[in-house]
Amino acid sequence: MNTNTETNAVFDINKIREDFPLLTQMVNGKPLVYLDNAATTQKPKVVLDALNNYYLTTNANIHRGAHYLASKGTQEYEATRETVRQFLNAASTEEVVFVRGVTEAINLVASTFGRQQLQAGDEVIISTMEHHSNIVPWQLLCEEKGAHLKVIPITDEGKLIIDEYEKLLNEKTKIVSIVHASNSLGTVNPVKEMIAMAHKVGAKVLVDGAQASVHLNIDVQDLNADFYAFSGHKVYAPTGIGALYGKKELLEAMPPYHGGGEMIKDVTFEKTTFNDLPHKFEAGTPNIADGIAFKQALDYIAAIGKAKIAQYEEDLLQYASAQLQEIEGLKIIGTAANKVSVISFIVEGVHHNDIGILLDTEGIAIRTGHHCTQPLMNRFNILGTSRVSFAMYNTKHEVDTLIKGLHKALKMLR
Repeated sequence: MNTNTETNAVFDINKIREDFPLLTQMVNGKPLVYLDNAATTQKPKVVLDALNNYYLTTNANIHRGAHYLASKGTQEYEATRETVRQFLNAASTEEVVFVRGVTEAINLVASTFGRQQLQAGDEVIISTMEHHSNIVPWQLLCEEKGAHLKVIPITDEGKLIIDEYEKLLNEKTKIVSIVHASNSLGTVNPVKEMIAMAHKVGAKVLVDGAQASVHLNIDVQDLNADFYAFSGHKVYAPTGIGALYGKKELLEAMPPYHGGGEMIKDVTFEKTTFNDLPHKFEAGTPNIADGIAFKQALDYIAAIGKAKIAQYEEDLLQYASAQLQEIEGLKIIGTAANKVSVISFIVEGVHHNDIGILLDTEGIAIRTGHHCTQPLMNRFNILGTSRVSFAMYNTKHEVDTLIKGLHKALKMLR
């Protein structure tokens, strides 16, 4: 059977778009073209229904109640943890900690594992393409401990220079924290190879999977990652929910992040003993409704198939890249061969914000600015870019609309 025919038969773009109610609205009198998916994805109706259904039929605090609604909510919330375990191929649900998102996950690891491990003179390695959320927590920790932050350089194409990374690794390296796929460039980094290299010198590795998780198959056991984090709102789930994977032996040895209810076993004024994994890191009432809806988003992706989604997004990426490169004065920032469906670009003599504002008048939503990667922008000697990013519900017709809108905007701006 022809693979493309089979894929097209299963991947019904019209049906998928019908599942996302927000996409049907008009913006400035034009049909919405939403191309800001690297910032946040839209939500399918099953996710919205799950949120509504929780508050209509279940609303009760979980884990500690003996009544029916508390039990029902607990079962549904913990069912999400098992779905996340499968999504990441973690060995156990004990290794899945619910957090607000990747930012909180990185801060959790830095504040617990990092504070426990680092001493004066030790080193932490990150890369030039990191999001601010994977820079600032390590800066704060290094300042506190007298440790040193080392940075992996990148090429003009936006690829990490692995030879330079290898030179940075030594017996002083305690933590490596790297992005799996860049939110600004789209570059997919060779994290499995980088993890193996770090482990040779005894370092532990955290992977920021905020962008990769929606596009790539993630297998934390195959990667041998020590920690892996991703955010729900990047994978069609609500905001305010995400997950941190950590190897069980590491999580068990780490102190709690927050103190309060749920994360304890026994409390006296003299001493507190802490709960078992993963609840040791989940103090207080959790984000129950969004946590339950998180499962629906991951199930939705699984039902369509990540491989089919990835191929469809790759086709959009190539189609859009080819057309953008034909625009006079436009330069794509980030041209690595292995990318997720993100394109950042600049246009000679034109400010990126002006492009974004004029495209918005045409109903086209893109992202402009430094994308929380100011050091990366400095590396390319630019203030920011215009960024388009694709999801499973985008179409080639929307790409054509983007290109038409760009030509119209640039005619006005030049």
